[in-house]
Amino acid sequence: MLRTTARLLLGAFLLTAGVAHLLVPAEFGAQVPPFLPAPGVIVLVSGLVEIALGAAVLVAPARLRPATGLIVAALFVLVFPGNVSQYLTGTAAFGLDTDGARALRLVFQPMLVAWALWACASWPVLRGWWLGRRRGGARQRS
Repeated sequence: MLRTTARLLLGAFLLTAGVAHLLVPAEFGAQVPPFLPAPGVIVLVSGLVEIALGAAVLVAPARLRPATGLIVAALFVLVFPGNVSQYLTGTAAFGLDTDGARALRLVFQPMLVAWALWACASWPVLRGWWLGRRRGGARQRS
């Protein structure tokens, strides 16, 4: 029951964040690192991706949930450089107008990754992949 609740909250969080990308793109544009081109396009695409992933988290059948969780966790890892950039450039957005607030956000990003992996039951898949790599990699196909 707790995992289901966490998964539903994760899906709602992603849907809300995705829609927010479309409604207040300037706030999200502040997080796009300055070296990346077309921040408006990046914000639009990332918002649509979050909406799609939020829906997937909510409706994916149980057999696909672990893969969905891995993809969501990867998204949270991919947006981390934007959060670092926001901290390094001192850019204010979403009320993160102090270095302390921006640093706190950096601390919470790994928790989002863990939330996605746990709520979608992705830990066993990730663990199996990791153990397989440590034992000599993927099996050879004949």
